[in-house]
Amino acid sequence: MTNYFELYHLPVTFHPDQVEIKSKFYELSRLYHPDRFSRSGAAELTKALQLSATNNEAYKTFKSPDATMAYILRMHNLLADDEKYALPPAFLMEMMDINEAVSEYEIDPDNKDARNMAITALSEQLELWEDATAIMVDRWEKGDKTNELLLEIKDQYFRKKYLLRIKERIDKFAAL
Repeated sequence: MTNYFELYHLPVTFHPDQVEIKSKFYELSRLYHPDRFSRSGAAELTKALQLSATNNEAYKTFKSPDATMAYILRMHNLLADDEKYALPPAFLMEMMDINEAVSEYEIDPDNKDARNMAITALSEQLELWEDATAIMVDRWEKGDKTNELLLEIKDQYFRKKYLLRIKERIDKFAAL
């Protein structure tokens, strides 16, 4: 796995400097642009294409806080592709009322009370997620680099994914 932080000469952080990221992206884009290697051998052109693709993927990762979080978890071998993570039962119980309201709204799109309840409850959950995650990330950024803390951040990562799936359900019916 290519270390994007090393590629961009950045410290490992959940909040990489976006100005530095953009600057490094453009610098590497110019350096590894395939047109610069059109007269080179196949091996050099292939390497430039690989480095260009890696640069694009690094940029895409660092532009998204959720992707950056996932990337750091993968760096520490705490997150696998297509991982089936079991969220805590208490969290799932909290989500039951929101899911029921969304289901009522899906059955009857004119049921504005169910829609409003779902949106309000979901917004509250996302705000709670933001607050809890900010505290954990701040601890990590200040030096608590333990796997235990990263596992807590991993749990938060999957909670947000769950909340965003609910939001997608609501948005899908709101667009109709």
